[in-house]
Amino acid sequence: MLQQKEAEMTMVLDAFASYVQNMLTEMVSEEVHMLLGVTNQIKKMDVKLKDLKNFLADADRRNITDESVQEWVAQLKRAMYEATDILDLCQLKAMERGPSTADVGCFNPLLFCMRNPSHAHDIGTRIKALNQNLDDIKERSAAFSFIPLGSSEDPSSKVQASRSGNKRRETSGVFDRSAVVGEKIEQDTRKLVEIMLSEKEGNPNIMVFAVVGVGGIGKTTLAHKVFNDEALNNKFQKTIWLSINKDFDEVELLRTIITQAGGVHGGNKALAMLQPILVTTLKGKKLFLVLDDVWNHGAWDDVLKTPLANVVAPGSRVLVTTRDEIVARMMKVVLPYHHVDKLDEEDAWSLLQKQIISSENDGRDIDMLKDIGLQIIAKCDGLPLAVKVMGGLLCQKDKNRHEWEMVLADSVWSISGMPEELNHAVYLSYEDLPSTAKQCFLHFSLLPKTAKFFCNEIIGMWISEGFLHGTSDDLEELGRKYYKELILRNLIEPNIEYIDQNLCNMHDVVRSFAQFVARDEALAAHSGETNIVSRLSAHEFLRLSLESKASESDGLDWSSLQAQKTLRALISVGYINIKPGDSLVHFPCLRTLCIYSAHVVALHESLHELKHLRYLSLINTDISSLPDSIGKMKFLQYISLHGCEQFVKVPHSFVKLGLLRYLSFSGTSIEGIPKGFHALTNLRVLTGFPAQVDGDWCSLEELGPLSQLKHLELDGLENITASSSATKAKLGNKVQLTILFLNCGSILGDDGLIKEEDGVSEEKQQRIEKVFEELCPPHRLETLVIKGYFGQRLPLWMMSSSAVPLKSLRNLFITDLACCTQLPDGLSQLPFLEFIQINHAPAIKRIRPEFIQSYHQHSPCPSQMVAAFPRLHVMNLIGMVEWEEWEWEEQVQAFPVLQQLMLEQCKLKCLPPGLASQARALNSLSITSVQGLVSLENFPSLVELDLDEILDLERITNLPRLQKLTIEDCPKLKTLEGVPALQRLILTDEDMKTLPEYMGGINPRHLELYCSLALLTSIAAAQSGPEWDKFSHVKHVKAYASEGDNTKKWFVLYTADPYNLETNVSRSFMSRGTLTSFEDTQRFEHVFKMTRKTFSYICSLVMKPSMKDMNSYTFVDGRVLSLEDRVAVSLKRLYSSEPPETIGSSVGVNESTLLLVTESFVVSVDKRAGHHSRWPDSSEMDKIKSMFEKIHNMHNCCGVICTTHIPFGPNWDREKNDSILVQLVIDPEMRFRSIWWGRISSMNMLSILHESNLFNECEEGGYLNGSKLKVALDGSEVGEYIIGDAGFPLLPWLLTPYQEEDLSDSKAEFNRRHNAATTCALKALARFKDTWKYLQGETSCPVNPDTLVETIHACCYLHNIVIDMEEDGAMPSIEEPDDSEDDAATSSVEEPDESEELRQVANEDAVVARDMLSQYFLTTMSSESGARWMQRRTMK
Repeated sequence: MLQQKEAEMTMVLDAFASYVQNMLTEMVSEEVHMLLGVTNQIKKMDVKLKDLKNFLADADRRNITDESVQEWVAQLKRAMYEATDILDLCQLKAMERGPSTADVGCFNPLLFCMRNPSHAHDIGTRIKALNQNLDDIKERSAAFSFIPLGSSEDPSSKVQASRSGNKRRETSGVFDRSAVVGEKIEQDTRKLVEIMLSEKEGNPNIMVFAVVGVGGIGKTTLAHKVFNDEALNNKFQKTIWLSINKDFDEVELLRTIITQAGGVHGGNKALAMLQPILVTTLKGKKLFLVLDDVWNHGAWDDVLKTPLANVVAPGSRVLVTTRDEIVARMMKVVLPYHHVDKLDEEDAWSLLQKQIISSENDGRDIDMLKDIGLQIIAKCDGLPLAVKVMGGLLCQKDKNRHEWEMVLADSVWSISGMPEELNHAVYLSYEDLPSTAKQCFLHFSLLPKTAKFFCNEIIGMWISEGFLHGTSDDLEELGRKYYKELILRNLIEPNIEYIDQNLCNMHDVVRSFAQFVARDEALAAHSGETNIVSRLSAHEFLRLSLESKASESDGLDWSSLQAQKTLRALISVGYINIKPGDSLVHFPCLRTLCIYSAHVVALHESLHELKHLRYLSLINTDISSLPDSIGKMKFLQYISLHGCEQFVKVPHSFVKLGLLRYLSFSGTSIEGIPKGFHALTNLRVLTGFPAQVDGDWCSLEELGPLSQLKHLELDGLENITASSSATKAKLGNKVQLTILFLNCGSILGDDGLIKEEDGVSEEKQQRIEKVFEELCPPHRLETLVIKGYFGQRLPLWMMSSSAVPLKSLRNLFITDLACCTQLPDGLSQLPFLEFIQINHAPAIKRIRPEFIQSYHQHSPCPSQMVAAFPRLHVMNLIGMVEWEEWEWEEQVQAFPVLQQLMLEQCKLKCLPPGLASQARALNSLSITSVQGLVSLENFPSLVELDLDEILDLERITNLPRLQKLTIEDCPKLKTLEGVPALQRLILTDEDMKTLPEYMGGINPRHLELYCSLALLTSIAAAQSGPEWDKFSHVKHVKAYASEGDNTKKWFVLYTADPYNLETNVSRSFMSRGTLTSFEDTQRFEHVFKMTRKTFSYICSLVMKPSMKDMNSYTFVDGRVLSLEDRVAVSLKRLYSSEPPETIGSSVGVNESTLLLVTESFVVSVDKRAGHHSRWPDSSEMDKIKSMFEKIHNMHNCCGVICTTHIPFGPNWDREKNDSILVQLVIDPEMRFRSIWWGRISSMNMLSILHESNLFNECEEGGYLNGSKLKVALDGSEVGEYIIGDAGFPLLPWLLTPYQEEDLSDSKAEFNRRHNAATTCALKALARFKDTWKYLQGETSCPVNPDTLVETIHACCYLHNIVIDMEEDGAMPSIEEPDDSEDDAATSSVEEPDESEELRQVANEDAVVARDMLSQYFLTTMSSESGARWMQRRTMK
């Protein structure tokens, strides 16, 4: 009704005029001409519009290219808009004073207004003025000699007609419309990749290349193929794609590249702050950067060039795509530019066919039309975009010669002198659109590119703008038809990352055309444009679309928009400078207001001034409430406050907005909605509805009358206390409902288990079960989402096979199903169910047979059994952390068309027999983090298998069709066989030391490997390495080892035929060391004071950092020092107190090489071996305490603390006594468990203790907080402690010996045991100093004084490594270090477990503790066996 009276935005003149004429005809029929003496004026207006309408189609068409017509058309359109404004005001007064909104269609608003004298005079005057304006316009039309083409047909009928010509096209989403064709693009790709990878001496670090060509010729497509080329990606550490807008934002550009490079911009908005961040992020990285669609050289020269040019690694490349050679020239691009050629005839014909052919029969029909098709292609001038658009047009036509010849003969092709913005093919496709679809198309071009506008949002704008004419009930459906029409014609292109074509993009060439056509009425601008303010002040637009910069300092002032008095639509994305006092009163005609991500609070008070407003979207803004007068904005149809976290208040007058069709409170903080909500019976979409039961808020009961709902999302259902409220919501009666969300607050934690503090009572469970039972949806429901449900059973309408009403259900999502112990039984019968996802269901341990029972089909043959889940294509079972068993017998028919199955985070020990035997269409299986799964076998249809973190998996067998296999972190997998079709194998395990043995028994074409650096170096050795036989038969191998966040830092690229092996791992560097080639094991251990296995471990420890300069150090004869040689040289220096020139001579290197290699070695050990000196965890500490007790009878003792000083040779300032004082805690096996240091000039034994991390942690109770020792019958206890000599203070956790001369027996016994236990520290220090003589000798200091402390740390860690390897011959795993720098005075500080209870040291008395322990020692002496005494005496 109302929509039939609202042609809000009519960029297409003919459609608009038809609408206004129909309105005037209705006025005459209702005798409005009898009122207030305006009879003649209304009749005149009606006649003039009829006269004008005869040639409006021609005027509208000529308006695009004939400048002489444009002003006349603009004048006529403004007159039409004035007419709609008059009708709006009449409608508004009628709604305010007349019948309720439910009856607005039963009376004429103009008639009502005329019968109210207070409005009659104003309306009469405005009609008279409008009529005079039409007189003038009609007189001027004679000068243009318009051709009376008549009015165009009814738009809705044209949509239906165009569809009937080829009904298959409507659902043809499987064809690749944008597929590239021909060999030329493949050749261009190979050529550009080769150029990007070529390197010559003397080249600068970064070189810029360009792809040049006109719009729509395929520059971006070519750049994408280069960007995704595997060979290219293997050679660059960072690959980044930046799309450069015509009016790019410098700040946003820098922030985007920082983020893509893996950096953090921290919200900075100043170039001076962002550029150094970019430098740090990409320093030393080999970069491949694509700058797509560059219109201005400033993006490179002014923003990116300076921070990148001198910091990226040599060989870095930039690839630019641009339409303008001048831009390339200004950027000093390497010559020659790469020009994209137009499509040749056959490639263009192939591309056209892809747009049209939907079946084999179609192909034969189209082949018969090839001669005409080639002529049409010739007119497209070889532009891929133009060919695609023509394909979209032709697929709307019948496949016969007449239809195609009509397209070929269209006069649009012969128009000459068209502006650059216009493309003939786009123009022709536009002309073929129904009038209404033209309006929708032009409107789409105004949407800012940087924001995501989804289908329902766009259709909401079209409805609000008055584009869609039909009954109120089917406007959304009509909008979807036009949306699909634009997709079918290739005027907009679906984003493949989103389902159901829910998000689309528009090519720049198409966008330019549309914006040109709408140029008189609409402006799409970026706030960074230099002339934006002058354009806004010079011309009044009807529609304005703004994309704003991220920088507040560069944002457009709201006040600069105030001259736009006639504005009907305002869309703003990003920052806009809205100040206190700014207002909306300057835009009285506004119909659409859409503001994304801005501060809009200042506009709150003036919002009610927008009397014509239909569409209000304030997404992700800071608005906290709507004005109390919102109820007076009667025309509002669409309100979205999605993501407005500060929004808390919905005014009571809100319920008066009877025309609302769309309402979103998702992501807001509202507690409820005012009572009276049931009056909003026009609602089609309602999201974020907060379920409440008391106070002033409406309950679920008020949803009962909302029978038009198609999409409903209910939040906070756990708050409903009475199921009767849910019953009265009458969901089952809402026959239009297709999407339903039923949401409760989740009680699950990050681990997928119920949070203890959120435990739920049985009473609450029963209550929520009853509530959900009453929320039974209607039969037409297609998508059901349930979140946070905590009942013990799902509602019967999901569980019972006989009661399930969801016959139309296509998609089911259940998230955080906390307490249900079984999946719903009633789903197996649903005939249209295509997708199931269960995400977190910790109470389910078994999937029972009932879940997949086949059933009897209601058909003429009732005995016929139908397989369960007959149409299910995808099933994802995620986070069912306690799921152990899936019962499905081999003969039970189920999942006949299941294609994809995902199992993640469960304890499923085996896959059911029925899955392998019955799911015959299953081609993709993904299994992640499944505990207990041992084998995977006998899946005849499986094509792709993805396995991640299946720690118990041992066997994969008999997968005859498997083509792609991805295995990540499956350490026990030993058997892989029965995979004859395997094409690609991807193995990921960074701890992998050797290739699996099963590699010898399989024959994939491609192997992609992510492994340890040690394994990579073995592969790099090729025929001479131990891995050769396992991979040499594979046709293509790509193996990588990581460094930091670069997963492909080190690589080996191998091709079997013809043989080729490339690697950036130096074979000389990885070869057997000259200095370590001892055949005699004893000789090796004598020289290096460790076993060869220990030596190998140390080599692997420092391998990664050493590879950064692997070819930098040589012997005096020029041979490269291998990794083993570098470690050997470093150890020899650290073992010796001789001068460096003497040591260097003995190993064949010069002095500087010796110094640099050693310093590199100690820095690497310091950074990568700290875990060998960690503070013990609880289990390790129990072992230490047991050893102290066993060897020295020191019960509950955890270590010995001592200090030593490191003089560092003659260069040290001995006069200042400025040597290093080191504090150590030593365990019974002589390991250093805590290391702290300071300079003797500024610290002594006591001060270094107080400044150490050990002291802080012990005093705070984080360390030494394990089990206590019971020392007396009264229950007295002594906590864990370490011991130290008399120079240390007596503390509850640090016990020193008694100092009195006359000691009691207990004190004497304590001192004796204390003294015996400290011998381990004395031995450890003696061994340490005897081994690492460099620290004590007369040698010189390190080249870099900053490495003094690293040298001490390194020697301590190496000391521990030798002990660790002696005790346990197994090779320790290498732990990757944190990239953050340690404090200069700390090493390997282990943070205590926060879950452990802290020790209350402040409540303990050290003297009492020592005395109790002394007495305990004395009383336990008599129980010690002679053997223990002998052992202790021996240890002395």
